[in-house]
Amino acid sequence: MEKALVERLEAAVARLEEAIASGSISASERALDGDLPAAATDPAILAFDELVEGPLRRVVAAAEKIGGKVLETTKVLEEAFVVEKSLLIKAKQSQKPDIAGLQEFLKPLNDVLTKAQALTEGRKPEYFNHLKTTADSLSALAWIAFLGKDCGMSFPTAHVEECWQMAEFYNNKVLVEYRNSNPDHVEWSKALKELYVPNLRDYVKKNYPLGPVWGPAGAAGPKAPAPTPATPPVATASASAPKAPAARSPAPPPLPPKSLFEGETSTSSSKPKQGMSAVFQEINSGKPVTSGLRKVTDDMKTKNRTDRTGVVSAPEKSPPRGGAFSFKTGPPKMELQMGRKWVIENQVGKELVIDDCDSKQSVYAYGCKDSVLQVKGKVNNITLDKCTKTGILFTDVVAAFEIVNCNGVEVQCQGSAPTIAIDNTSGCQLYLGKDALGASITTAKSSEVNILVLGSEPDGDWVQHSLPEQFLHTFKDGQFVTTPVTHSAG
Repeated sequence: MEKALVERLEAAVARLEEAIASGSISASERALDGDLPAAATDPAILAFDELVEGPLRRVVAAAEKIGGKVLETTKVLEEAFVVEKSLLIKAKQSQKPDIAGLQEFLKPLNDVLTKAQALTEGRKPEYFNHLKTTADSLSALAWIAFLGKDCGMSFPTAHVEECWQMAEFYNNKVLVEYRNSNPDHVEWSKALKELYVPNLRDYVKKNYPLGPVWGPAGAAGPKAPAPTPATPPVATASASAPKAPAARSPAPPPLPPKSLFEGETSTSSSKPKQGMSAVFQEINSGKPVTSGLRKVTDDMKTKNRTDRTGVVSAPEKSPPRGGAFSFKTGPPKMELQMGRKWVIENQVGKELVIDDCDSKQSVYAYGCKDSVLQVKGKVNNITLDKCTKTGILFTDVVAAFEIVNCNGVEVQCQGSAPTIAIDNTSGCQLYLGKDALGASITTAKSSEVNILVLGSEPDGDWVQHSLPEQFLHTFKDGQFVTTPVTHSAG
């Protein structure tokens, strides 16, 4: 046992000396490391080195097989873990900072998170799901910002799990897209998941369950930046899940439109009567009713006219304005109404999180496009209505989850859902965890509905099951019998 520990210490010191000699560790990072032999003997730092040399190295090896943007974002991931280690060492040499000092302390990590996020911005790049998975997962490293239970973020172990759950939404897309075409991408996706869950989660749980270990009170702490307008710590905000907007009272109803009769005065007797009143006035005047009619001659009768045929031509239809399915969209909205109903409307290209909810509340999303909604905690029911290319990640629902009038939506249930209803929807990818396999799923007037469940093995892939769209109805024994249509190859 002692011999193995000595060998690990010697290997760690050798790696550090080699990194310094090659210049891969900058002067600022050497300053953060302080006394290298002391840092190398810290059991928590040694365990972090094992995390880097094992799970992280497997992710990098898989990315090198793919290359391109995937390798680029994985290098940023590797850089983030190097910075994380330097911060852990620096924390032991510094006293616990205040909020302003924490912002300065986390700046190196925040710079790396910003670099990863920049790769996903702009026009949708190649391997977007890989880039988005990496960028979202790096927020898990901000567990180091935990200063106590009143700091506004989850405990370190829970924080790592929550951040990976958000990133897993895009990681599952990578698995589904490449599982039958390119095993290198599948290897990268699985290695990345193992890096965070269980490896980083278990590392934090064992070594830093209550946050980083800070130095004694007399140690030099991180210097606070010059006074600036109060802003929250950047890294903490990017790491912790965004808070749902504060509840506010519903907006007052708009002013009623002007009356259709506004500005009209009472009918004056001096004005000539119109409509049916004029007809009856003409009849009662005593004048010959037919005096103003013209005489119809033989050549004016339809049967004698040669310029008319019996074929009725259809009038030309003018193209509809704004497309056949155009509809007006209102302003974006995300609010809790009457303390019972979360309303999310007309959100485009947004990533939204509801984390302050309970089992008596419901969630209703309408008219959203290219957005992702995450619902943390148990709610009564969730409804997606008229949403396009929208993803939703939720934990548990008490009653039902409903999808109505949607197009190209993706849903992931991590907990349980007794009932799932899909109505008038084209394109739905439904990911069900093990606790949701007992759900009752109802579909009506829907197409391209695929349900993905985990394989029987502990680390099995997602297995896709397509729900039938066509049915065969036959009359047998006095009643109609309905069966799904099956297509055989060949």
